[in-house]
Amino acid sequence: MDIAVLMTTFGIIFLAELGDKTQLTAMALAIRYPWKKVFIGIAAAFALLNLGAVLIGKILFAVLPLFWIKLVSGGLFLFFGITTLRGGEDDEDGEGKKASARGPVATSFVMILLAELGDKTQIVTTSLAAQHDSPLAVFTGSTLALWLVSLIGIFLGRQLVRFISLSAIHKAAGVLFLVFGAVVLYQAFAVR
Repeated sequence: MDIAVLMTTFGIIFLAELGDKTQLTAMALAIRYPWKKVFIGIAAAFALLNLGAVLIGKILFAVLPLFWIKLVSGGLFLFFGITTLRGGEDDEDGEGKKASARGPVATSFVMILLAELGDKTQIVTTSLAAQHDSPLAVFTGSTLALWLVSLIGIFLGRQLVRFISLSAIHKAAGVLFLVFGAVVLYQAFAVR
């Protein structure tokens, strides 16, 4: 494995995702669900995304038009924004715990998978894999960078609960999902 390629890939991807929607999504999901389950879903999604980017990135973009990927992703963000806003009220009295604990791994996996499919970091990963004869180094560097950015987001989100009420955080997370959904849908239709 080419360590220089691994480190270059790690640095580029880490800086590109720092403060991006992925990190904010991880933060919002970690407030709503157990952080370990959120990370499992996120880690699996990034591993799959990076595998696709390194191995079949160009084919993937030919088969799935970016418009439809963004349309589904935007709709999913809007859906989770609405359910987060509605679910945040129940969590104050504990009634929403059962419903919100169901499927955090799958929720995290699907949200990250759809949000990042065709995103700049996947395109960069595909490009780096095409430029270097070290696909394992590109995959490893990109995946580790995305996992670290997500963990930072998760732990920042968990710390927010100490200073801000859970209800306010749920409302902010819901609004954040709605904003991401609107932005992704705007991008989908603006490109067309």
